[in-house]
Amino acid sequence: MKNKKVDYATFAKLSIKAIFEKFNGNFDGMTKENVELARENFGENIISQGKKTPFIIEILKAYITPFTLVLIALGIISFITDYVIAKPADRDLFGVIIIFTMVIVSGTMTLIQSVRSNQAADKLKSLVKVTANVKRDGVYNEIPMSEIVCGDMVQLSAGDMIPADLRVINAKDLFISQAALTGESYPVEKKSVLTSNEETNATNYENLVFMGSNVISGSAEAIVIAVGNQTLFGDVASDLSEAPVPTSFELGIHKTSILLIKFMAVMTPTVIVINGFAKGDWMEAFLFGLSVAVGLTPEMLPMIVTTNLVKGATKMSKEGTIIKNLNAIQNFGAIDVLCTDKTGTLTQDKIILEYHLDCNGNEDNRVLKHAFLNSHYQTGLKNLLDVAIIEAANHELTEVPDNYQKIDEIPFDFERRRMSVVVQDDDGKTQMITKGAIEEMLAISSFVDYQGTVIELNETERTKVLAKVKELNEDGLRVIGVAQKTNPSVVGEFSVKDESEMVLIGYLAFLDPPKETTRQALTALKTSGVDVKVLTGDNELVTRSVCKQVGLENEALISGEMLAQSSEKEFQEIIEHNHIFVKLTPKQKAQIVKGLKANGHSVGFMGDGINDAPAMKDADVGISVDTAVDIAKESADVILLKKDLMVLEKGIISGRETFGNIMKYIKSTASSNFGNMFSVLIASTFLPFLPMLPLQILFLNLIYDISCVSIPWDKMDKDYLEKPKKWDASSLGKFMVWFGPTSSIFDITTYLLMYFVICPAVLGGPFHSLNGGEQVLFIALFHAGWFVESLWSQTIVLHALRTEKLPFIQSNASFVMTTITLIGIIVGTILPFTDFGAGLGLVGLPTAYWLWLAVTILAYLLLVTLVKHVYVKRYQELL
Repeated sequence: MKNKKVDYATFAKLSIKAIFEKFNGNFDGMTKENVELARENFGENIISQGKKTPFIIEILKAYITPFTLVLIALGIISFITDYVIAKPADRDLFGVIIIFTMVIVSGTMTLIQSVRSNQAADKLKSLVKVTANVKRDGVYNEIPMSEIVCGDMVQLSAGDMIPADLRVINAKDLFISQAALTGESYPVEKKSVLTSNEETNATNYENLVFMGSNVISGSAEAIVIAVGNQTLFGDVASDLSEAPVPTSFELGIHKTSILLIKFMAVMTPTVIVINGFAKGDWMEAFLFGLSVAVGLTPEMLPMIVTTNLVKGATKMSKEGTIIKNLNAIQNFGAIDVLCTDKTGTLTQDKIILEYHLDCNGNEDNRVLKHAFLNSHYQTGLKNLLDVAIIEAANHELTEVPDNYQKIDEIPFDFERRRMSVVVQDDDGKTQMITKGAIEEMLAISSFVDYQGTVIELNETERTKVLAKVKELNEDGLRVIGVAQKTNPSVVGEFSVKDESEMVLIGYLAFLDPPKETTRQALTALKTSGVDVKVLTGDNELVTRSVCKQVGLENEALISGEMLAQSSEKEFQEIIEHNHIFVKLTPKQKAQIVKGLKANGHSVGFMGDGINDAPAMKDADVGISVDTAVDIAKESADVILLKKDLMVLEKGIISGRETFGNIMKYIKSTASSNFGNMFSVLIASTFLPFLPMLPLQILFLNLIYDISCVSIPWDKMDKDYLEKPKKWDASSLGKFMVWFGPTSSIFDITTYLLMYFVICPAVLGGPFHSLNGGEQVLFIALFHAGWFVESLWSQTIVLHALRTEKLPFIQSNASFVMTTITLIGIIVGTILPFTDFGAGLGLVGLPTAYWLWLAVTILAYLLLVTLVKHVYVKRYQELL
């Protein structure tokens, strides 16, 4: 349907009844029939900005890259020179065919991988479901956000993404972050009533909430008034399609592409000028220069990169790691500091209520009953503690209280660190029941209940309470307090100020046992060069107990209070040298992440709660789990199907392997091209003929490119995977300068060997002493010798530079890469002996050549190994 402008002012002022009538809904929710009707009349809840790119655009993007544009230009020029302006007898389209074959091969393979990439990304994203709690036919159920229609009743609680544009029906302390829409850094409160009738901005209406926002705290019920493209968010998205911020890897690829094109743009005219002056045939020199330009163009780079990313993401998904953005893979492999929460990561994803004690430290079902009422009736963010309380009550209480009705609640937030519900029993007795962190509970309690006797909570009693809590904490138990007061404020007027003068009735002690794999995972991550830092809101004693069980017993514990009191310089030093941080606020978690990044680290943050979302957004890689709250999953780049550090470690290794294979192609091809260019410049200066014909260069490049297609299927050495990998654009230049001339040495020795030894031996004398026909054969033999040697050396360099170890001895390529590169060498080797080779201007090589070739390749491997050893020693890494 067409995008109609939503009249938000009217929706803000209309009665709820009128809105229901507009969409054929009611307080029981939509019926199945009305859902289909609403979807047909008002549209689907899908933003078209995120729809698939049209296939024709995919085709254009695949075939029109900086490299293929260069090839297309060269192909057109070649067509003009070789066919349009050439004499009829000299017309030859073979070079044009090869150039456009390279364009077609590169573009088609890039297109195939691009389509596979989109399919893989869609498949991976489909594994991560973001849902909303929607009422239909009188019952609330979680359904995918895309299935929501206008008129639906939606229930909101802390951590929820706003699934569409909504009119609030009722709300309790509902605070919404509208930063994505308005840029406001502070949450705004939303209510069911409208206090201002005229607003210039729709987001200012107090009773409207919008897609793209998220719930910070509180709860609400609301009715959907706009979906998909009709929402305010959809309207903004259609007007301004914001491109994602490029990752360091994308920027590196782009810089590399521009560098190689600049290099080609400078060197190609140089080759043309040298050959033009040296040989006197400017047209031949021009064609040779064009062929050299083609040889310098790494047109397979887009395909190699895309293939690696798709393979990497697919492999990681099999390990339980979902990559939402394929280009984030490199950042994932680059992580050298992982910040993580404690609960469910170091510890099991299940918390057990071990004790429910009165203030004397005795088991007391009354405490459990009050805790149950609080957890059962709250509609905010139910966490693992609430689940444990409800399970314990169902098992331990002989009669679960069901004669209560909820009157009101004050939802949890991370500043108060507590939440309250107000309930009323059948006799009309009203109670406010509050549970939360023990320090916060003591702050709002004026009395303490000792076995039914309520006394004032003075300093002596406060000390007794803290002593008992400390005793439980030292046993590794997490403790929260439970308090209540009877007949609080008038019904309908409850607020945070009512959380005062309460009676502390007891404690809940939870066991948060470590996972069996935690110690092993921490060791594996350390071995992989990832420093793990624990960032928790829990207290020191519980955290110390858990850390001791997982092998972190000798670590100092830094509290949020200590960080708050430190100077900026002290803060940076503290977070750099310490690993366990306790009693942190969400803001402090984000500050630690920013500080570590400022210290030069690549930081990953793993979390699953609303309090983790700011830190996840600030991290280089945000990591969440499939069971996380909506805003956490939305903030994450990586989703784990299991909240397990071992799964994360496997994902990091896969990310490094993907990055390594891409760097193999970039560095090996760039250095090989640089070496070939260097060799051509020298040969062009001294040889009385072209060192290789344009067609021969084109076909050589085609064989090499096809061999490079196998790189994404290669493996990385175990040593390489043990350290984080960061993109360093400056390393490419150094690599080219070191290894390019190394290959040139053996190109030049091949020139010398062919020109002064093998060709004269076969033809009976040096070039200048031969007649015209013999010189033609001399040149063809020379070209064949350099063609085969160049193909062998270019291919061998892939194997030599794919590892820091000795190739073929200490480290072997994968079967796929070995097979395809071997086939390429075989094809190139037999080519001079075929009619097709003769058409390219090549002739069969004598037996003596192959002995020299073997010596040349062996010497090349030895020299590369030596240079590689010196290079690694100096720069600490190869790729």
